[in-house]
Amino acid sequence: MLRRFRQRDETAGQADEDAPDSPPVTGEVGHRLRAPSTLHAFNRYEIKYLVDAADADDLRAELRRRLDPDEHSGDQGYGVWSVYYDTRSLRFYWEKIEGLRFRRKLRVRHYGDRFCVDADTPVFVEIKQRVNRVTQKRRVRLPYRDALLLCDRREMVRHEPSQRAFLEEVLDLVSRLDLRPTAMTGYQRQAFVGRDADVGLRVTLDQRVRGRDRDFHLGADAENRLIVPPHKAILEVKANERVPYWLTDLTAARNLQVVRVSKYCQSVEAYGLAPRSVFHVPDQDAHDAHLVHDRHVRDQRPPRPGAPEREQSPTPTGLHTASTKA
Repeated sequence: MLRRFRQRDETAGQADEDAPDSPPVTGEVGHRLRAPSTLHAFNRYEIKYLVDAADADDLRAELRRRLDPDEHSGDQGYGVWSVYYDTRSLRFYWEKIEGLRFRRKLRVRHYGDRFCVDADTPVFVEIKQRVNRVTQKRRVRLPYRDALLLCDRREMVRHEPSQRAFLEEVLDLVSRLDLRPTAMTGYQRQAFVGRDADVGLRVTLDQRVRGRDRDFHLGADAENRLIVPPHKAILEVKANERVPYWLTDLTAARNLQVVRVSKYCQSVEAYGLAPRSVFHVPDQDAHDAHLVHDRHVRDQRPPRPGAPEREQSPTPTGLHTASTKA
């Protein structure tokens, strides 16, 4: 399936394929794009867990005993809002689902109160990529108007000399692949950072994870949908080299299970832009996921003549029933 989407995307950018300032790179088929820039990257290993919201307070208290609060976190944390760009055929989504060893995604991200966003608000244009097991994030800070000029109108913006290679990489992605805003995510985050022997460790707890598939202005007063069940939070552990023993012991003592969950993919699936994938269901719910998958297969079969009409099967998380403006 992914091959079909790649072929479609490659033909869309074929006219620029031989541009002299855009040398091809070797690697996964379909990534004949500008080589990643040398802008400083955050290189980390990331591990995610699903946490019951009822246990979040106790977990936060334990984390505070070992880690320092992020300087921007405050008592209630801070909002994180991101607009993700993808192709018409959801190339980046399918690369994540297929688990490609090298994959990239582009987003524009704002930290803080989204209702205060205007043209001058600082935002980050980010490329997050996965190389084997290592996650890399490269970004530049721009006024929101410039981020939109770059990603939506595909125009170069004013920049520091050190940022040029990265901005050209962004332009190469959006132009060759015809990227457009596809999904938005938002959540409330509390972040903690390591100290002493744990310098470089970062742990975040994200709650009220929402998304939408339209009205992509970061400051829009638009309806959002809960894309992760409201009784769940996402714990992310980000480490440069290793996860400390005390943290692995903590997650084991609380019976936390490692999950493969992408907020972008959850948003895409919640709005029916792609079929819901069992890859994004927590491991402890795998049995339910298989039941849902079996029901989905049955629902796709044409009914027998004279058989009563079937009801639509629910999704694994029931996400289609919850919406919010906040």
